[in-house]
Amino acid sequence: MLSVLRDRTYRRLFSAQVMALIGTGLLTVALGLLAFDLAGSNAGAVMGTALTIKMLAYVGASPVINALVARLPKKPVLIVADLVRAATALCLPFITEAWQIYVVIFLLQSASATFTPAFQSLIPMVLKKERDYTHALSLSRLAYDMEALVSPAAAALLLSVVSYNNLFLGTMFGFLFSAGMIAASGLPKIAAETGTAGSLWHRTTLGARIFWKNRRLRSLLALNLVVAAPTALVLVNSVVYVRDVLHRPETDLALALACFGVGSMIVAVAAPRALERFGDRAVMLTGAALIPVALAGATTTTALASPEAAWWWLLGLWFLLGASNSTILTPSSRLLRDASTEATRPHVFTAQFSLSHACYIIAYPLAGWLGAAAGLGWAAAALTILAILGSAGAFLSWPRQDLTRAGEPVTKEPSVEQPAEQRVP
Repeated sequence: MLSVLRDRTYRRLFSAQVMALIGTGLLTVALGLLAFDLAGSNAGAVMGTALTIKMLAYVGASPVINALVARLPKKPVLIVADLVRAATALCLPFITEAWQIYVVIFLLQSASATFTPAFQSLIPMVLKKERDYTHALSLSRLAYDMEALVSPAAAALLLSVVSYNNLFLGTMFGFLFSAGMIAASGLPKIAAETGTAGSLWHRTTLGARIFWKNRRLRSLLALNLVVAAPTALVLVNSVVYVRDVLHRPETDLALALACFGVGSMIVAVAAPRALERFGDRAVMLTGAALIPVALAGATTTTALASPEAAWWWLLGLWFLLGASNSTILTPSSRLLRDASTEATRPHVFTAQFSLSHACYIIAYPLAGWLGAAAGLGWAAAALTILAILGSAGAFLSWPRQDLTRAGEPVTKEPSVEQPAEQRVP
């Protein structure tokens, strides 16, 4: 898997991704402490509003912004997005009111919603071989999972010697380093095609229309719903399970979250070989079948297991949920690459970025609000139903002719990036 880092351009892009992820992790910790300083016991409401604004920026602003910059060279777009993120992070230590957090978060996350899909769409242009691209996806998944483990530890270490406001400086330097690495990268030029022509509305909706026309991408949309269910349960309710239901010490929260991350990382390492042997459909739909079962297990454990037994069941189920999530998330970009051309690829990746985060707008309230109002068992049951619906949609949408021998190419379905009269018969 590490062999892809021999490519100098990809190595610099991956370094940019890692540093930006670490900066984002520091931001998450520092933002929570800032919210507590400003709002005290109402810090949860401030953070909840900030996260909602983040999702709205991802879902609403991302397609529009990326349509506006679709005809611009990708390198300056990525650099400017990083510089905007660095500038907004630098503003955070000077905030004195909660509403100012909301404004800055919207600007920062709008820049992230511009950067991330454009960045992801470049990787298949840099690594054109199927095997290299698959390894890069596994490496990227590992980077996300490692960030979830490393950033809180790094933040805790820094907070022992500096105030939390200095963490925002770490965030700024992470984004500046990312901009520098991208500036030093020799990125490929993208040929102009009809996919980037047309009105702003055409470019804004192009990715969503390609999703609708392609059965594999419709299946991926359903799989996004499957992934959102366990992610919401783990991120929102782990602290309630550990501290309130099982009465475990605070350190056990980190252990529970680590089990989720370790499960994801193990699958990310094994993914290239599994995809080569079984193909995308078998691997991803296996995860879609396991997630509802694990969520149902969480529902049963909440209702029936003794506290001591429930703790070990929780660790096992969190590990299984992390592993199952990774079987879907790691190869998902392969479907996006196969359904797009170089010109339409940014639109398709932007649509995936926006539509996948829209699923969390459904899953987070189910996990948080329903869990608070009716109990964790009901929240887990509701998320189980959500995952079952998504899994059923994925199985029904994905064409069965993808059940080929491992390594065989899949015939692409026609996309909507070109008018019918311009397509080659």
